[in-house]
Amino acid sequence: MENIKEQQKVAIKEMTDEFGYNNTMAAPRLKKVTINVGIGDKINGMATDKAKQTIDYVVNDIALIAGQKPVVTKAKKSISAFEIRAGDPAGVKVTLRGERMFNFLEKLINVVLPGLRDFRGLDPEKIDQAGNFSLGVEEHISFPEIPADERDDILSLQLNVTNTAKTKEEGLEFLKKIGFPFKK
Repeated sequence: MENIKEQQKVAIKEMTDEFGYNNTMAAPRLKKVTINVGIGDKINGMATDKAKQTIDYVVNDIALIAGQKPVVTKAKKSISAFEIRAGDPAGVKVTLRGERMFNFLEKLINVVLPGLRDFRGLDPEKIDQAGNFSLGVEEHISFPEIPADERDDILSLQLNVTNTAKTKEEGLEFLKKIGFPFKK
């Protein structure tokens, strides 16, 4: 099977013809993939040392999955109802571009998604008006880098695939052409 980078080149040529772009630079292309994990609820109320261990665990697992070190995001505002103070750790995120993005997407499409329980295709409704795609993965142990038998805590990931499409229709067609398995 062709890799995502090659499929993108073919998709750009095909979409230039189909959508009548003046040149290939007007066709959509992948920009970045963002992986995000919310940890505020996991560490809320924990002792400082235990919270730090949990944050380190999440950072290490996301680094294994992405192949790049993530950053810990902080809460911007204090919300007393949720017992959150400004500056408290709220999540872990990493942005992938270039080769790492292509490698991650190949792994996602060819290994992770087919291995999910009851997977019948991606929902095309998860594409926003600008053609970007969002996906939630409920179990991070679906990724081959994570040894499932050694993990007590399972994380859910939010994945955002950003591209240069201008409309939802362009984005859907582009993502289909590069191999995203959408429902019919």
